[in-house]
Amino acid sequence: MPMPYRFAIIGCGQIGRRHASHAAKYGQLVAVCDIVREKAAQIAVDPAVQIYTDLSTLLDKGGFDILVICTPNGLHATQTIAALHAGYHVLCEKPMALSSKDGRQMLVAAEQSGKQLFVVKQNRFNPPVQFVKSLLNQGALGRIHSFQLNAFWNRDGAYFQSAPWRGSLSLDGGPLYTQFSHFIDLLYWFLGDLSEVLYASGRNVLHQGIIDFEDEGMAVLAFKNGARGSVQYGLNAYEHNMEGSLTLFGEKGTIKIGGTYLNKIEYFEVQGQELPKLADSSSANDYGPYKGSMSNHHLVYEALLGKLRDPDQYFMGPEESLKTVEIINAIYAVMRPVEGNPA
Repeated sequence: MPMPYRFAIIGCGQIGRRHASHAAKYGQLVAVCDIVREKAAQIAVDPAVQIYTDLSTLLDKGGFDILVICTPNGLHATQTIAALHAGYHVLCEKPMALSSKDGRQMLVAAEQSGKQLFVVKQNRFNPPVQFVKSLLNQGALGRIHSFQLNAFWNRDGAYFQSAPWRGSLSLDGGPLYTQFSHFIDLLYWFLGDLSEVLYASGRNVLHQGIIDFEDEGMAVLAFKNGARGSVQYGLNAYEHNMEGSLTLFGEKGTIKIGGTYLNKIEYFEVQGQELPKLADSSSANDYGPYKGSMSNHHLVYEALLGKLRDPDQYFMGPEESLKTVEIINAIYAVMRPVEGNPA
């Protein structure tokens, strides 16, 4: 039996706690780090787990193989680059970065260090998403000419006020990074490279004085494969998350992946095809006052470990995650400054 991989986690909030359980299950959790020592101590349930309050000390002390980065979005790039150059593999939560420039520097650091950079994109493991990807690979829908992406969730003022980085332009970045980057990732995975942003608009309706960016927005995108479509999203669904859906219109078929988290096929009409029975999707990540995307992190860990043990196994390359950042950057370049916020 190969020795288990040793994990360290930086950022011990909601998502850090989820990663801690998976790291302990699929390897050894040997160190945790957070600027608030009490938060780190809460997930260091094994007394053998070392507790740190700054990244440089964690990297200097070492004793682990993979650093899992669960800190605010705006810290991902610098922390990833530091860890790669210090000689560690990195598993970085989404988004990998808040700018394309930072994302490219992360790729360079991975290449220079010879270490692997993995980015969490757990929605790719949803059974309906994988089924639609297989149909696209087969060409079963023919040419995709248009799409519609809807993402309507709830994030109230209490959510943003519960952590000082939430709602900050420099550390959070906006809903397309924090809540909906998985949805943008699937546009790239299904349709390929973006050609241009034809239109984008956003406004802050219900979070004035609380966040630095839009709480609802829309965009019209054109992809290089000829597909055009709309993206509409918001954080203002009343009380609860409402919908996360992606509809593809092709020459030979129309499919809608729907539900709240892209977790069910809601419409299926494809030439010569019948909708098979798909495996049940995982439940959503439950963080108490709010819910996030699908709870597929265990599949992320299985794929990561498979890739480390056999380089021929597939794990989404970080260059694919950079595509998501590039699309979001392009949308925000057209949209901002948003209505309701200062320039």
